[in-house]
Amino acid sequence: MTQLHPRISKAVIPAAGLGTRFLPATKATPKEMLPVVDKPAIQYVVEEAVAAGLDDVLMVTGRNKRPLEDHFDRNYELESALQKKGDASRLAKVQESSDLATMHYVRQGDPKGLGHAVLCAAPHVGDEPFAVLLGDDLIDPRDPLLQRMVEVQEQRGGSVIALMEVAPEQIHLYGCAAVETTEDSDVVQISGLVEKPDPADAPSNYAIIGRYVLDPHIFEILRRTEPGRGGEIQLTDALQQLAETYTSAATAEEKTGGPVHGVVFKGRRYDTGDRGDYLRAIVRLACEREDLGPDFRTWLRSYVAEEM
Repeated sequence: MTQLHPRISKAVIPAAGLGTRFLPATKATPKEMLPVVDKPAIQYVVEEAVAAGLDDVLMVTGRNKRPLEDHFDRNYELESALQKKGDASRLAKVQESSDLATMHYVRQGDPKGLGHAVLCAAPHVGDEPFAVLLGDDLIDPRDPLLQRMVEVQEQRGGSVIALMEVAPEQIHLYGCAAVETTEDSDVVQISGLVEKPDPADAPSNYAIIGRYVLDPHIFEILRRTEPGRGGEIQLTDALQQLAETYTSAATAEEKTGGPVHGVVFKGRRYDTGDRGDYLRAIVRLACEREDLGPDFRTWLRSYVAEEM
């Protein structure tokens, strides 16, 4: 299928959360800067955007988030010290983050929810489709989810969200989608969305995970969206309205903003927003590293055998 819609070049990363689940570590350090092995979680997310061809990145930050900007900026003193030592390997690692993408920053003055954070990106994004990546979800680079979502949006228009099947008893932890199949086995059309439903009321076990490719019409809807669950402006509520408007419209002119599709993801995802999953993500990624894996796996087997 050929490309029918404008190519996407901009990514938005909401990063204004307080990280309360990781206190006291996040009292003075943004949760996005917590290391996953030897890189902060936020760098994995920016790398994912760049790998999908999105090299214009807007980060929506808040108070005490200055280390995020510093991480993606040049550190001339450190670079000079490493250069004088002849430490080319570490110098390359330091420079890597500052050379990844064209970075922009805007502050979310009030923590009014994910929908409000996305709305803060409107002046930068303008009238073109864009991606939203949440920093709590790390997607393994061997499973190019965002690239597939961009492809679907460029072919079908509208908005695209990432979905993952979860156990029915866990659906209350996520936004949930009502879906209809399409001719592509990994793509569904969204007919309805609900934020963190009771398992008995959930329309499916398809959970929304932290990747979106959005039509700019979402901004108009977010401006009218009232606070929902938790007293916050929910992106899920705005997407529900977008999907409902499209499916109920009688004419093509009324189908403003296009359809909402979902890409069903079956790859490797690391949830760093939960302490237990954060630790599991570190172990899994460390085990797979060529430089760390062999020794670490040997130690891990020995440790587990002793504990068992």
